Amino acid sequence: MQLTMIGTGYVGLVSGVCFSDFGHDVICVDKLPEKIEALENGIVPIFEPGLEDLMARNVAAGRLGFTLDFADAVAKADAVFIGVGTPTRRGDGHADLTYVYEAAREIARAMDGYTVVVTKSTVPVGTNRRIEEIIREENPEADFDVASNPEFLREGAAIEDFMRPDRVVVGVESDRARDVMAKIYRPLALREAPIVYTDLESAEMIKYAANAFLATKITFINEIAALCEKVGADVKSVSKGMGMDNRIGSKFLNAGPGYGGSCFPKDTKALARIGQEYASPMEIVESVIDINEATKRRMIDKIMELCDDSVNGKKITVLGVTFKPNTDDMRDSPSLTIVPALVGAGANVHVVDPQGYKEGKDLLPGVTWEDDAYTAMQDAEAVILMTEWNEFRALDLNRMVGTMKTPKMADLRNVYDPAEAAKAGLTYVSVGR
Repeated sequence: MQLTMIGTGYVGLVSGVCFSDFGHDVICVDKLPEKIEALENGIVPIFEPGLEDLMARNVAAGRLGFTLDFADAVAKADAVFIGVGTPTRRGDGHADLTYVYEAAREIARAMDGYTVVVTKSTVPVGTNRRIEEIIREENPEADFDVASNPEFLREGAAIEDFMRPDRVVVGVESDRARDVMAKIYRPLALREAPIVYTDLESAEMIKYAANAFLATKITFINEIAALCEKVGADVKSVSKGMGMDNRIGSKFLNAGPGYGGSCFPKDTKALARIGQEYASPMEIVESVIDINEATKRRMIDKIMELCDDSVNGKKITVLGVTFKPNTDDMRDSPSLTIVPALVGAGANVHVVDPQGYKEGKDLLPGVTWEDDAYTAMQDAEAVILMTEWNEFRALDLNRMVGTMKTPKMADLRNVYDPAEAAKAGLTYVSVGR
């Protein structure tokens, strides 16, 4: 089938590349000439393991292309996917749908023949109905259907998630549109991947409900971790014991400095806002948002206590600033709260992150960027492990102690064993232990 992807950000690019690998002909559209030029030259603007090679393979096969010509790409398409950003709107927490609605208007003016307009972006309930209204207002004669097809991609594992999904959610309300979506996802259906067909509103809500639940799970274990520190329990043992219950499961029960990234922060805020608008408050979700911010601040207190309540003039080494490993995404990362607090308190902060510099250089002013962890630790008075990249999972603790001015470590991801850290001579703190 001929598919057009509007937007070459994370969702749009990953989806477009993967659809082309299914055997579809895919055109990815963007308005930024420099972005399209880079993609045509094989340069991927985001860090996602495996994406560059997969993109190159499908471009070489003639199934994947990139263009600035919106109208031509839409006119050729059997289905047009909207994969533009929906950031949190300043002031009210709602998803900003400016780019989504702008794309809908341009699609309406460009479509030629029957087209399924598919929303891949995460959007509030009712958005797809509004997209349909916009298209009919712009082009009353248009022959089309609207579908909701939210993505469930984990950054750092997006290709695997797309190719072997837990489920695919498709909101459609006509047999014609359902047939088109079934053809698009036929390669997954042949692998017996679960495909959930539902109405538009339910598809929109599934995405928000899923992300809010996962954010709640993370926040719950972080609250349990705080209590564990007070009562002398080990949150890792607690998480393990909880996770063995099949009704709960072990995923998203790792205590840490709070959730971040492109999805959980904005989606919880948007869901809370939707609840307020419909006079059905999402009180649990609102609490999750507040507790997550409090968790980040609690990490600052933990670091300050480790450093005898002052970091002024002290060299502090931070290992990892992206919100999770295997991504360059800094959006709402706990580091954006914690690191500025350290800099503001007078610390000389040195940062090491395999992919964080591209975004972090502007988001974290006043820090020194290093390429090597041990170089960054030289004469440091504390090391903060904030993101558990693989290269930070097997540090030589004895070498650390010999390198640092004062051997102190705040392990905010519970990577290391407290007994081993103590044996190496580290003054060591972690989360919930």
